[in-house]
Amino acid sequence: MRTLDWIVLFWTLVSIAAFGIYKTRGKKNLDSYLRGNKDSMNWWTIGLSIMATQASAITFLSTPGQAYEDGMRFIQFYFGLPLAMIIISVSFIPIYYKLKVYTAYEYLENRFDLKTRTLTSLLFIVQRGLGAGITIYAPAIILSTLLGWNLTLTNIFIGVLVILYTVSGGTEAVSITQKQQMAVMMGGMILAGIIVIQLLPISFGEAMHVAGKMDKLNVVSFEFDLADRYNVWSGMTAAVFLFLSYFGTDQSQVQRYLSGQTLTQSRMGLIMNGFLKIPMQFIILFIGVMVFVFYQYIQPPVFFNKVQTEKLRESELAPEFEALEKQYEESFQSGRAAYQEMLAAIDQNEDEKADQIKGKIESIKSEQTEIREEVKSLILKNDPNAETRDTDYVFMRFVMDYLPPGIVGLLFAVIFSAAMSSSSSELNALGSTTTIDLYKRSINKEASDTHYLKSSKAFTAFWGIGAIIFATYASLFENLIQAVNLLGSLFYGTILGIFIVGFFMKWVKGRAVFIAALFSQALILVIHFRNGEGLFGFHWDIGFLWYNAIGCLAVMLFASIIQLFKRD
Repeated sequence: MRTLDWIVLFWTLVSIAAFGIYKTRGKKNLDSYLRGNKDSMNWWTIGLSIMATQASAITFLSTPGQAYEDGMRFIQFYFGLPLAMIIISVSFIPIYYKLKVYTAYEYLENRFDLKTRTLTSLLFIVQRGLGAGITIYAPAIILSTLLGWNLTLTNIFIGVLVILYTVSGGTEAVSITQKQQMAVMMGGMILAGIIVIQLLPISFGEAMHVAGKMDKLNVVSFEFDLADRYNVWSGMTAAVFLFLSYFGTDQSQVQRYLSGQTLTQSRMGLIMNGFLKIPMQFIILFIGVMVFVFYQYIQPPVFFNKVQTEKLRESELAPEFEALEKQYEESFQSGRAAYQEMLAAIDQNEDEKADQIKGKIESIKSEQTEIREEVKSLILKNDPNAETRDTDYVFMRFVMDYLPPGIVGLLFAVIFSAAMSSSSSELNALGSTTTIDLYKRSINKEASDTHYLKSSKAFTAFWGIGAIIFATYASLFENLIQAVNLLGSLFYGTILGIFIVGFFMKWVKGRAVFIAALFSQALILVIHFRNGEGLFGFHWDIGFLWYNAIGCLAVMLFASIIQLFKRD
């Protein structure tokens, strides 16, 4: 990066953090620290805060790469989001407001008992504690590679900035900074999208033809397949369970709208997120598709992680790598010519010929994939611990290679801002839950308000340091955005099931739902770790989004059965 990029990057990040600290200085009591200043929490601030919490750096790093590789079908994951927001607005939020809770889990003691509240809080803490580490680690490993920074120092840089303003100002600091971060994130991505389209060596209409013919605009799939993570059926069923749990029971989201001025303001903020998230995700995916089209005419690197290819050039395997690069270049030239033929056929309305040429292109693509696999083999041969999945590097490699000075720094600021916005919400929620649901309720019940305020800040800092440590020793997942959704899916179903039983199954008591939750969580872990293999003669292969539905329904079923045989 150039000097201007560094100035843009650091000025953006430091000014946002400083603004959050300045605007929320002097928080004197626990209520204002955990709930924020209600006068400033209108519906659009809540909506932006909810969106910023969900839109982690992983969204901006991994999603364009996923579209580059797999098209836009990931958008179907969000089709059930508006429905989930409406259900939460009608059923969940009024109960939280009526009880005037700090955390969602306080309701569970009121409805069931202390052990159910504690179990659910611990499930959240385990899931979100690991998630906070991934939220920092995921962008750090990509950014440290692209910028040549030390990974540990990158983790510390992101983590310390977040800890400073989150500990200082609590919930209000998180919400205030997230407005600025969302402006940076969406402004930067929209600008990047405009520049990508301008850089295309063909017209926008031709680019759409190429993307469509190569199945990159596959927005909707009605094919029912339990093993497929992304189709209309999983988006409108399994994903709805995930969203109900994430937005309705995950304290990192609940805390965003519990700080609203009124019940109506909180509802409007949640509904705003439900209807703006899909267009936002569509834009990010579409940018990835345009990058794909760009690289069909401008030769891409044979492998997008430049650090690994530079290591190969400096190794004894360099001649083999250079030979593969030559093969890739020849294959690319053939592919580019075929694309021009296909566009000419489309222009002449020769659909049959265009489909024949598409078959030729797909054959060339298969050849290129084989070459890339050979390169990956060389990378592993040179470094057995190297990461050979480079999808998450696609977008930022394009940014660094082709975008003008200043814009590159802005796009890096987008990634860092997204990491900070998600991490701050997670640490804020972890500090609140640890303080209210564990420490104040079961460990130190009679301390002063000032003591609990200091405790909340200390727990927030503790979880921040823990996230940095986890990020330092983590390892890269298959795909960053899938890793986050998988981690949530392992726990969210059980948590949601407990709340659904509490809200709608009034005859079920505390002991029954507690035992049911333990059984359900064990079931989900067995299903996951034996997925694709089976157990005791039973075989299954299902997408992880379905864990949310299975976990929730299992709690409801087990609790009903157990309650029939127990009296409490």
